[in-house]
Amino acid sequence: MSELLVLIDHSEAAPRKLSLQMLSAAAGLADDAGANVSAVWLGPGAADAASTLGAHGATKVYHWDSEDAYGYVTLPQVEALEAALEAADTDTVFFASTNHVKDVASRLAIRADGGVITDVTGLKVEDGRFVATKEVFGGDKITTSKVADGKLQLLGIASNAFPAEESGGGDPELVALDVELSDAAKAATVVSVEKVGTSDRPDIAEAAIVVAGGRGLGNEDGFQLMEQLADVLGAGVGASRAATDAGWYPHRYQIGQTGRTISPTLYLGSGISGAIQHRAGMQTSQNIVAINKDAEAPIFQIADFGVVGDLYDVVPKLIEELETRKG
Repeated sequence: MSELLVLIDHSEAAPRKLSLQMLSAAAGLADDAGANVSAVWLGPGAADAASTLGAHGATKVYHWDSEDAYGYVTLPQVEALEAALEAADTDTVFFASTNHVKDVASRLAIRADGGVITDVTGLKVEDGRFVATKEVFGGDKITTSKVADGKLQLLGIASNAFPAEESGGGDPELVALDVELSDAAKAATVVSVEKVGTSDRPDIAEAAIVVAGGRGLGNEDGFQLMEQLADVLGAGVGASRAATDAGWYPHRYQIGQTGRTISPTLYLGSGISGAIQHRAGMQTSQNIVAINKDAEAPIFQIADFGVVGDLYDVVPKLIEELETRKG
């Protein structure tokens, strides 16, 4: 292997935080793997993002500038990645461990005779192959996994598992991919995209701090309090399934086994009991703070800091104190 490919997840021509984390992780492991780091950019914008990708470790950027290349439809991305595999000398691809990209990676694995490991939180190199660690069963166990020798390694990296650090690299080489889509890939196309729920708050999958509310809020007005706390902290806002099922907050912000998986530096949950389904989506958070009036709530079993009390007494005081400290 002379190249380690990193599939860049991006939005509006800007690489997402997780993509920069993946590049930094790849750059840190490149010497052990005997490889250079190459990014794969599907969709317009590669040239504009090249300097950022280079600063985080990419020495080359394979790109396909077609509007068909990025987002929402799977097969064009699979076939573009096949073209990248043909152009590169590689046996390893890092990808963002999100629902859509997992679909792309699994289809690519079938076509390229590869193995997939998702939600990776730790990596090392042994005998030129990657060994990955990940948490399973809601974080109750940690597994060590590797792809069989001779197979393409497709490694899905969890958000915030690695820091995004600049390595001081220069502008990478840009290499255009020659992609001919099959009839199957052309069979489904996106006809329009509507951006919904725009917010200045960070996306919960990438946020360093996440504030979450649950059934204990009592009603949808409670999320106004969560948003106030989030805005003071510069945090994203999430919710338990009970809260989203009740219609108190949009489903796209649901955290848990059937929702989003997050791994922020700080998770602050209010009125959330901590059922295993919710814990599966946030248990890898580096620091967990729980506010709940039930001292026996399961969330306290995994919390680093717990406050037993009425959130409507605790959170306003917390907001007041944070605002005072900010000056």
